Amino acid sequence: MATKDGLLRQAELLLKLARSAADPDLAASLVQRAADLKEIADNLAVSDISPQSPDVELGPYRQTAH
Repeated sequence: MATKDGLLRQAELLLKLARSAADPDLAASLVQRAADLKEIADNLAVSDISPQSPDVELGPYRQTAH
């Protein structure tokens, strides 16, 4: 499984390559792929914040009267 840090390093490398590319179409493709990797990394970070056991079902919040 890819880690957030690994994906961000790959995105950074793609941006460096894009800056040095002579072909504008290639540069645009590399920038787009870097953006895709950053989005995946951001989603990994969100899902890692509160892991949930697969056997836990979250039901609606019920307030009980005392």
